[in-house]
Amino acid sequence: MDLSYGAEAEAFRKEVRAFLSGAWLPRERRGAELKDYVRSFRRAAIERGYLYRSIPKRYGGSEQPVDVIRAQVIREEFSRARAPMEVGGNGVNMTIPTLLEKGTEEQRELFIRKTLEGEYVWGQGYSEPGSGSDLASVRTKGELSPDGTRWVINGQKIWTSQGGYATHMFMLVRTEPDAPKHDGITYLLIDLDQPGITRRPIRQMTGESGEGTFFEFFFDNAETPVSWQVGERGRGWYVSRTTLKHERAAIGSADGLGSQFRKLVDLAKETGRIGDPLTCDRLVEIEGRVMAHRYSSFRLFSNAAAGDDPGPLQLMMKLLLTEIGHEIALLAQELIGEKGLIEPAKGGKGPRGPNKWLDQIMGSLGNSIAGGASNIQRNIIAERGLGLPRDLAMSGER
Repeated sequence: MDLSYGAEAEAFRKEVRAFLSGAWLPRERRGAELKDYVRSFRRAAIERGYLYRSIPKRYGGSEQPVDVIRAQVIREEFSRARAPMEVGGNGVNMTIPTLLEKGTEEQRELFIRKTLEGEYVWGQGYSEPGSGSDLASVRTKGELSPDGTRWVINGQKIWTSQGGYATHMFMLVRTEPDAPKHDGITYLLIDLDQPGITRRPIRQMTGESGEGTFFEFFFDNAETPVSWQVGERGRGWYVSRTTLKHERAAIGSADGLGSQFRKLVDLAKETGRIGDPLTCDRLVEIEGRVMAHRYSSFRLFSNAAAGDDPGPLQLMMKLLLTEIGHEIALLAQELIGEKGLIEPAKGGKGPRGPNKWLDQIMGSLGNSIAGGASNIQRNIIAERGLGLPRDLAMSGER
């Protein structure tokens, strides 16, 4: 088995490494100075074709040919240098890919560049009280203004991550109340800085309730232009599936599992349980699943490089990551014991200890919902991946 990338890729690696050695020198920069430095570094990286490779230059990207091997080399070298890559969050992971696939030229011009630069931060307006996994049951209402130029929105959205920072939201609203529930939804973009919108933090199980956590939003005759509607009126359900596809791909990444497992082993050492046979059995079992997920990601990588269809495996990655992360959290909870009852530190700062593990334990439960609940994911795998008959009891599929 040859796991090397080849001579051409290694030559490209030297090029990227040389760029980073001269361009990424943060040293003692702090605060606003560091932010400006990071922004200028990203611009230089875009000019070299290293960041935002799939995004056209006219929208602020580097517009490079699809090359999964070069993209992997870039990720590895930027990680090695601890250099910033693309701006994270809903905007880059979900809004931009959706606009590139489904948006208008006007929408792309308005939103993509400012999202890439971090000026626009996007919240997700999907879930509502009573409308979680059954996303098609949303009740937030959208009605056209008398002159037909604006959507007037009334209702509530909940579980919006980074809701305190968000400047804009992509959302699903019911615009055709008499249509079948999947056909009466419209996908809208909205500016959150306007009268008629109230945002409120939700206190987490971990005690956190800051700007970077979950918020709920209330809409009282809030407005957005009809030109900010993505896709056809009443067809928002089908646009949302594009967004969810990219969200699940981001959640399903294998990059973080290995690091989580190493920290779990360190915890077992710190608590004196590393020599316990039952603990060792659990660690070996989890490590096997972590490695299987990692090598499955290599298979996807190889399929992409060869232009092959990976089949059902691609559908499974998010579900598998969720389950493995939960297994890591359960063993950590057992190792911590009564120390896990300590109230989490505010802001989650400081060295990794019981408080940090408690955050991960709680977060592992949230990942089973984010991007589509695990039971919904199993139905998608069964129906689309394995060709099994549809489960009518789960007709509210996201």
